[in-house]
Amino acid sequence: MPSRDQTLDAILNLAATHFKVPREKLRPDDDFFKTLGINSLQTLDLLTKLENHFHIELPDYELQGVSDFRTLADKIQLRL
Repeated sequence: MPSRDQTLDAILNLAATHFKVPREKLRPDDDFFKTLGINSLQTLDLLTKLENHFHIELPDYELQGVSDFRTLADKIQLRL
């Protein structure tokens, strides 16, 4: 199982690649809606990619109110 830091790093790398943003512009505590300039539909697309990458399922109720990369990593880490 990857460490929390490895999970966070993988999320940041996937988000940077998917949205064509330089990885160094993404910080763990960034609000991904603001930093990436994305809407909720684009966020769902990212979440699908993360679920596929980590081979997990993230229930909607667990993601309510999650808007930063660090909290998202914590939620994913619980499912690994």
